[in-house]
Amino acid sequence: MQEFGDFAKIDLEKLVKGADEQLALLGDFQERAASCVGRAQDENGFVAVEYGQEGVRELELHPKAMRLSSGELAELIKITLRDATEDFQRRLTEDAGELFGQESNPLRLLAEPGSITAKVKEAEPLYDQAFEDVMGRLDSIRRRLEL
Repeated sequence: MQEFGDFAKIDLEKLVKGADEQLALLGDFQERAASCVGRAQDENGFVAVEYGQEGVRELELHPKAMRLSSGELAELIKITLRDATEDFQRRLTEDAGELFGQESNPLRLLAEPGSITAKVKEAEPLYDQAFEDVMGRLDSIRRRLEL
């Protein structure tokens, strides 16, 4: 009988169940992302912005904002929009952390590239060992088949 090494020990039912759970979490995350809203308002209440997954949802200008110069108003809108975007990103990252757990939060990992690099470096020796094992087995098969 052929030996399959660690592959013979894989619990396929557990693997499929885990994949189904991850897909369900992704579906939940998509729903949360669609309803997530970031909000910001400048300190004087001249500009208020709501920002969602599709971009700017609401932009409200108080009538007193019209007394500002066009340059001042434009700058105030840009700052408030940036703040609303940051609020949206923070809320979305918190939602992802609740669903996936803080350690596995994909948005936190994207925001901290160093943590991804560390995880890749951690997995590198495992990949190298698996590659060597596979190549060794292929070489063994080639020799048996006299290719």
